[in-house]
Amino acid sequence: MQIAIPYMQLRGGSSKGLFFKASDLPADEAERNKIIIAAMEGVGHGDPRQIDGLGGATPLTSKVAIISLSESKEADLDYLFLQVVVGKGQVSDTQNCGNILAGVVPFALESGMIKANDTTTTVRVHMVNTGSICEIIVETPGGQVNYAGTTKIDGVKGSAAPIICNYEGIAGSTCGSLLPTGNIKDIVNGVAVTCIDNGMPVVLLRSVDLGISGYESPSELNANELLKNKLESIRLAIGEKMNLGNVKDKTVPKMCIISPPLQGGTINTRTFLPQVCHEAIGVLGAISVGTACLLKGSITDGMAKINNEKTLSIEHPSGEFTIHLNITVTENKITVHKAGVIRTARLLSKGHVFIPEII
Repeated sequence: MQIAIPYMQLRGGSSKGLFFKASDLPADEAERNKIIIAAMEGVGHGDPRQIDGLGGATPLTSKVAIISLSESKEADLDYLFLQVVVGKGQVSDTQNCGNILAGVVPFALESGMIKANDTTTTVRVHMVNTGSICEIIVETPGGQVNYAGTTKIDGVKGSAAPIICNYEGIAGSTCGSLLPTGNIKDIVNGVAVTCIDNGMPVVLLRSVDLGISGYESPSELNANELLKNKLESIRLAIGEKMNLGNVKDKTVPKMCIISPPLQGGTINTRTFLPQVCHEAIGVLGAISVGTACLLKGSITDGMAKINNEKTLSIEHPSGEFTIHLNITVTENKITVHKAGVIRTARLLSKGHVFIPEII
């Protein structure tokens, strides 16, 4: 009475999700999404506990990657990211996820989609959501994925083997331009913001303008209904101007509250996804925030501490996130050539997820 579908679950960066081969899912998008929701939430679509499915009841654990061999000459694999919106019974494909991306090549190697080299394997991944490319380097001694190592990333306990991710062509990948509104600074509902898209559409806001310190814990911010309502009103107002249309039911743009760094980093952040405060910060969100810190005239002016324009440390509730930018900076303009980060991943389980025959 149930349908068995091959899958793997991997932790990628500070997220985890279900990974599928595209060939194991229906080609029809509506049918595919029904299966994805059933896998994550179970029969009770819209259950915020996700108790009848494999989801973890948070945005960071309600993620899906669909992988196939790429037909593009520029890439080896195609990666479609889907966010199952917790408690909504909805699937969103309007954004990338750089954390889940870290698990794409290990999944493809573990499932036999591609063959590993000895020592390291380099794979070019086409991010279907936005059309961008990421070059990923995974340790594969003896032709096997290595998960053990000494690399630590904040937001994940322990250490693991490094996975190097070099992003290409991500500026404006969702909104059409690095500065989607055409301005370095906008005023929305009386609050100054900087809107940027270097791989992830982000709206930056200063904590002082919102009446908070910016150093509150995610649980404190999640309990602040007045703040969340204000953030959402700004997000809804700016979405159209960012070329995202009506964002009421979309997971972008992310809202990022900034404050001066406390731990020697570039900037301190609290990011909303978009209505729940992140325990850390997303990969592409960190790249967008770091890029904004280099823009003269943005709301980061006088707050961001720039010691090295190519290496920036983005502080977040769980620690910090280091990003590496290959950029050219001229007055009021940044040309982004490449953005690099180091992530880790681990295979958690593999087998079949069982879907009710009638969903």
